[in-house]
Amino acid sequence: MTSPFGGTGGGAPGAPRLPTPPTGWPIGSYATYEEAQRAVDHLADGDFPVQEVTIVGVDLMLVERVTGKLSWGKVIGGGAASGAWFGLFVGVLLSLFSSPEGFVIGPILVGLATGVLFGILFAAATYASSRGRRDFVSASQLVAGRYDVLCQPRHAEKGRDILARLAMGPRHTSS
Repeated sequence: MTSPFGGTGGGAPGAPRLPTPPTGWPIGSYATYEEAQRAVDHLADGDFPVQEVTIVGVDLMLVERVTGKLSWGKVIGGGAASGAWFGLFVGVLLSLFSSPEGFVIGPILVGLATGVLFGILFAAATYASSRGRRDFVSASQLVAGRYDVLCQPRHAEKGRDILARLAMGPRHTSS
């Protein structure tokens, strides 16, 4: 698990505890994260000390991709669905703890109906308060213009050589 403050959640030795700029020399630059990840995997396969490597996204952009138009029908349907799930959850809990005989359907139906009603009300109020300023649904993603692979100076030359052989392809590896 990674932490937003650098390093792993378990406190890897040498990992910064606060956000810090990356250090090291560039040993490769790639157009996509997948290519940078493949390069580091190639280094790892070659017994390279990958704990000295950092992938850095450069020229960050927030990309918002519009996925559809928002309408009253979609707002009310989405509110009803999310309210139904929450109401069902509450209803099941009430059912389990309300009767000594065990599972009862009444609290589940009441929870479900109440959840749907409040889900619709809250979704409608939220949409109405926007007054048509945002009549679309979107998904946001943070992407980089390029991905640099950095390595600590003591291993940078060896890393560049390994990645150069990867870039040359399998037909040129005559070592």
